[in-house]
Amino acid sequence: MGMEKSTLIVTRTAIAVFMQSLKFCTNCPRDQNWRNLKMPCCLRAHLKKHYSLPLITKNPSLLVLTASNWLCRLSADSGEELQRVYLSSKQKFRYLGWDAPQGTLYVKSVQNKETPVARQAGVTQNTVMSLAIFHIFPLQIVGILEINKKVFGSGVTDVLLSEGVLAVSYSKCVRLYSFEHIVHRYMTENLILGKQSSLLGGKTVGEAPFGIPVNIQITDCLPVLFEVSCFNSGVQIGGHPWHYIYTPPHRNHKGTHHICSLKDSTRATNGIQNMNCCSLESDAIFFHPDDSGRIIHIGPTTINVLKILGEPNSGLPSKVVEDFSMKTCRNNNVTSQVTVTSSGRIVKRRFHQLDDDPDQETFRMVDYEDELDLLVVVATNSEEGEGRAHIRLHDNQSGQLQRTVYLDEPWDETYQHELFFDKDTIIHVEQKKTNFCCHVYKLTATRI
Repeated sequence: MGMEKSTLIVTRTAIAVFMQSLKFCTNCPRDQNWRNLKMPCCLRAHLKKHYSLPLITKNPSLLVLTASNWLCRLSADSGEELQRVYLSSKQKFRYLGWDAPQGTLYVKSVQNKETPVARQAGVTQNTVMSLAIFHIFPLQIVGILEINKKVFGSGVTDVLLSEGVLAVSYSKCVRLYSFEHIVHRYMTENLILGKQSSLLGGKTVGEAPFGIPVNIQITDCLPVLFEVSCFNSGVQIGGHPWHYIYTPPHRNHKGTHHICSLKDSTRATNGIQNMNCCSLESDAIFFHPDDSGRIIHIGPTTINVLKILGEPNSGLPSKVVEDFSMKTCRNNNVTSQVTVTSSGRIVKRRFHQLDDDPDQETFRMVDYEDELDLLVVVATNSEEGEGRAHIRLHDNQSGQLQRTVYLDEPWDETYQHELFFDKDTIIHVEQKKTNFCCHVYKLTATRI
């Protein structure tokens, strides 16, 4: 399997995407500021019975969010612009989220923080952030929801949508709310892109400069579905039967992940997972996105795929067992902690090599490609002092390595990286000081 590659560098901290047959000008005048793309997202429809879509919308699309609040849907094959929606002139939208099981996309604004000047003047900022929610293929607006202090309280640090649940994070806890309940009870008007809205005084929804009005207005306290105290506002919910993963908000529990039943909070047997790694980057754990109910636990040298054994009504705690594990290929020669100089002086090293040492092969991130049923593992190492990266494609059921793809560009671990894999397309977004560079690979079949 070969590769075709395209690269584009964009300044002013904007992320741009260069797809096959898609070219953007990087020296655009200010009135074309929409060309500065803030965030890419590959979408591909999962064709099931509940989708009733025109043929044209079943093709893969690339969604991009621009610096000037335009949400654009492009053809992933040709780069043709299929849709563009102006979000708002009041909020700065910067983040794309994807609730795949619900066929829902959401765009999140930056967090509104109270400035010292406003605080001294007695001006309070009630709205913390906003969410714009869409159904996809094609884009259909559900609404814009404001997260405010009056309803959700102070101290909100983040918000996301997943599995039809609105998850609101605080410094030491997470609360879950039913998004279906919110829409059913608090939506003031059904909006249609390209149509007029009374909330805009008869102006068109999704067009500049008015964008999309706030049509989901929560006026009272919401019932909380679930709440858990946790470290760093992190909680994962999934599994069969339902479980959640969290780290207790106590110092002695740092680095441990507790797996408990969602029904009664009973901790599973073998339900405390700890990599015991010594690294700059902490390990990560989450439920497998393939809906198998398994768990992926990523460390610098090991990736464990776990499964939960248990029956919903057995009365016995579930059990966490290993399904399979993946290891890095490393030099096993351990450097001695004691060395002797030419003069005979004994020198003891005061530190050990880190588990995520950049000179050794290290796991960095894991993705899942559902159509190919592959685990996509990004690993890095060093060649002649320069960081390099490769993508390992593993069978999702057994963990067996199927193929390795080497990236052409160096991998500087001191800067931010993101990688997206969708069927035959690899997108690597890397930061280079104040710039971002996007490398796009197309996998092609090699004929012998």
